Amino acid sequence: MRVTVLGSGYVGLVTAVSLAYLGNRVVGVDVDEEKVAALNRGKPPFYEPHLEEMLVLARPNLSFTTRYEEAIPQAQVVFIAVGTPSSPDGGPDLTQVKQAAEGIGRSLGEEFTVVVNKSTVPVGSGNYVEALVRRAFREVHGGEPDGRLAVASNPEFLREGQALHDSFYPDRVVVGAEDRRAIEVLRELYEPILEQSFTPPPFLPRPERMGAVPFLTTDPASAELIKYGANAFLALKISFINELARLADRVGADIREVARGIGLDHRIGPRFLQAGLGWGGSCFPKDTAALLAMGREYGLSLPILEAAREVNFGQRDLIADKLLAELKTLKGKTIALLGLAFKSHTDDLRESPALALADLLLKRGAFVRAHDPVALPRARREVALPLEYAETPEEALRRADAVVLATDWPEYRTWPWERLRGLLRAPLVVDGRNFLDGKALAAMGYRYVGVGIPALGILSKAEV
Repeated sequence: MRVTVLGSGYVGLVTAVSLAYLGNRVVGVDVDEEKVAALNRGKPPFYEPHLEEMLVLARPNLSFTTRYEEAIPQAQVVFIAVGTPSSPDGGPDLTQVKQAAEGIGRSLGEEFTVVVNKSTVPVGSGNYVEALVRRAFREVHGGEPDGRLAVASNPEFLREGQALHDSFYPDRVVVGAEDRRAIEVLRELYEPILEQSFTPPPFLPRPERMGAVPFLTTDPASAELIKYGANAFLALKISFINELARLADRVGADIREVARGIGLDHRIGPRFLQAGLGWGGSCFPKDTAALLAMGREYGLSLPILEAAREVNFGQRDLIADKLLAELKTLKGKTIALLGLAFKSHTDDLRESPALALADLLLKRGAFVRAHDPVALPRARREVALPLEYAETPEEALRRADAVVLATDWPEYRTWPWERLRGLLRAPLVVDGRNFLDGKALAAMGYRYVGVGIPALGILSKAEV
């Protein structure tokens, strides 16, 4: 098929390269000329595992432009995959969606075209997008695009750090549309994924026991709410285990064992039961805020969701308080912060819990020296906080009063911790992800403090 994708962020670019790899002719559109030029050279604007290799494999069927008139008229399917950041009231800012819809309307061709909302948008946005497309079409062409246009919702469920895997091997494909033609076009587009009939990329093998992918068709409003509901439920699950971890701290339980026992119940499952610093990124904070704003718009409170956000954002204070309890004061202390990205396997800093914690520590008078195996270049460009940056383990830990692990990068497990101990003023590790081997660190002479787990090792008075 001939496909156009508007937006080259995490969702748009992954969608474009995946569909091009499957044999579709794909044009990506972005207003940023430098980004488009880099993409046409095969250079992605952000880090995502295997994305650069996928650009090479998809290259024969993939191009990028800044011009709607080059990408829209011949397209059978147009995906809107632009950003919807939070507005001051917590709801999504639909400015980019509006611009995309108007650009589609001005450039719509003679063929039947399915306009697909892949951006995370409020319930009812399908009607909003269709109205904008029709109005822009009338302004240019003086008539209606009758019979040539259908609008569908096709929410994405990609995890940053595993976005390509999730694109090729999804749990489900959801399509919300009133026009049956739109549903059939999208079913045909996704058929290689639904049937798992494509040859996998060499670096993304098909999971064992991977079968046919469910294709769920709904009305547009339900599809839009499915996306918000899925993210909100996962956020609730993390906040619940973090709340339980606080109780585990008080009663002397180990939240890792508690989570394992809970997760073995097949009705619950083990995923998203990792206690720690809390959630961040471009989805959970924004989407939970948007749901609350949507509830207010319809005169409905969502107290469980409000509580989940309160618990989550309080986890930063929890880690800072653990540091304070160990060091007695944070003023003048140097804290080695391991991890800046909101999660591992990405360089995305949006709503990063690590940065929120860094800001809190700075406000309490500490100096923060930060390390991240991938996100340092982006942090230097985008982060306004007065952080010191470290390129190596030695730079990160030298004369630090404590180490805080904020992002669970696998590299941190393999650092030479026994040798690094001698660089620290105090061998204190506060593990904000319960990720490191606390017993091994304690055996090396560290004091190890996690979240909802018993602390190990001791600091001498001389080390505090």
